[in-house]
Amino acid sequence: MSGPPEPAPEAVGPAPVPAPVTAPEAEAVGPVPVPVPGADTPASAADFTAPEAEWRRLDRRTLLVTALVLAGVVLGAGLPTAVGMAGRMPLWESVAWVVAGAALLVVAGTGGEYVRWRRTRYRIGPERAELHTGLFLVKRRSLARERIRSVDLTAHPLLRILGLVKVRIGTGEHSGGESTLELDPVTRAEGERLRTELLDRPPGEPGTHPEGMLAALDPGWIRYAPISFVAPVLGGAAAGGLLQISEWFGAQTQVIDWVRDLFETTPLVWTILALVAAAALAGIVGALGLWVEMWWNYRLEREPGGTLRVRRGLLTSRSVSIEERRLRGVELVEPLGVRLAGAARVDAVATGLTQDEEDEHADNKALLPAAPRAVAHAVAARVLREAVSPTDPAGGAPLTHHPRAARGRRLRWSLAAALLPVALLAGLGLLLTDVLLRVAAVCAVLLLPAAVLLALDAYRNLGHGLSGGYLVARSGTVRRSTVALQRSGVIGWTVRQSLFQRRAGLVTLTATTAAGEGAYHVYDAAESEALAFAERAVPGLLTPFLEPVEPTEPKAPMAPPKH
Repeated sequence: MSGPPEPAPEAVGPAPVPAPVTAPEAEAVGPVPVPVPGADTPASAADFTAPEAEWRRLDRRTLLVTALVLAGVVLGAGLPTAVGMAGRMPLWESVAWVVAGAALLVVAGTGGEYVRWRRTRYRIGPERAELHTGLFLVKRRSLARERIRSVDLTAHPLLRILGLVKVRIGTGEHSGGESTLELDPVTRAEGERLRTELLDRPPGEPGTHPEGMLAALDPGWIRYAPISFVAPVLGGAAAGGLLQISEWFGAQTQVIDWVRDLFETTPLVWTILALVAAAALAGIVGALGLWVEMWWNYRLEREPGGTLRVRRGLLTSRSVSIEERRLRGVELVEPLGVRLAGAARVDAVATGLTQDEEDEHADNKALLPAAPRAVAHAVAARVLREAVSPTDPAGGAPLTHHPRAARGRRLRWSLAAALLPVALLAGLGLLLTDVLLRVAAVCAVLLLPAAVLLALDAYRNLGHGLSGGYLVARSGTVRRSTVALQRSGVIGWTVRQSLFQRRAGLVTLTATTAAGEGAYHVYDAAESEALAFAERAVPGLLTPFLEPVEPTEPKAPMAPPKH
């Protein structure tokens, strides 16, 4: 006779709350403590009024923004299309077709944006920031508040007119969109509230520089814009854009013929010089315009609680916040043209900085645009709360120069890079025509002296040293960089030595850190000096690899056997 049935074992932990989900979910960053009921349906009023789950929507005016942006894009693309169709049908008919297609695209795009707005909600809880969005593919992302490192605000002209901003909440991890929550758009007041709430940290110890303005825009700094590498790039882009626009209107051949007729009686050399000058002028104008758009209204401030805030932008406003406890140093960047003019730019070396994939100009690590070098050193000192910037050779510790073998390596690299196109042109000239031989000779006359000068300058710029609590490393010629990295922020060393470096007694020492680029190099230093420098910078980190292995005592020879 069997006894009563045994009770079923109890489940370990609380029973999960069922949540009907009809679509796959994207993997969340961190566990979501309690699933939200009805995730596959629009949120009910209770979801937004419950005190433990204050869900919010994006601003409804996102529909207006989408409609206006699509109308502008369609109008810009439809005008050339209508002109091109006018040759095969009456102009009014081609315009009617374009307007009908534009209206259809605007309505469809706005409808899709309505679905996104309707299906997107977010909340900021005491422990997590959460974002739910998606219709067919429901995405639920959750970030622990202690992992949030940045809250950046951006607003293009249309958003600024409507009083809206786009908010990017990030952890600073390089895991794509999974480490970022994007709220696009919310009101400016809501964006400021989120920034203040999520970056609210307990105040740190007072430093030598109190809260307030650290740097502000000097309009005279615009003189450094035309001598950057942006100008020639924009000049080439302007020439390509002119040809592209003329192709849209079917007039590319006419433009080329007009340029050829304009310089028909002009020698070829003067024609090339005139075209280069025109492209350079367009590049200068473009560089000036880009600088104004990026850096107008620039301000660098230290806020209560130990947060650095950079605000800038004329049409598109940007606000980037960097917690000082995540700051590991600064980097002084000097492109060749800017350096010859006595100027430099200051970048932050910090953990948790995100990059906007949609805006290549949103350099979130930039603390100061190209400014006089003395100003750059002063701003770097204020940011680091130091009396003198470690990057300043006048006030900081002197840098150790590298051996002459490093100069030889740079000369060989530079001459090889200059001789390669010369040898290629000379070889083609021997096979095809003597004209290429003359071109090769001109290239050799121009490139070889420049290569030697750049190699010598690169050698002079090599240096490393210690300045208080900072490791300082400098290198580069076309883009000279001087980084001041906190010694406490170095988490590892990499010592690399190629075959040629081994023969010359040189090594490349790399400081590994969780901030900035993740690795900063001391190129071609003397082997013994580099190892000693690493040991002085972070005592004990490299010691296990520097201790010599004690040789074992040789065993006594065995006595021969007795017979």
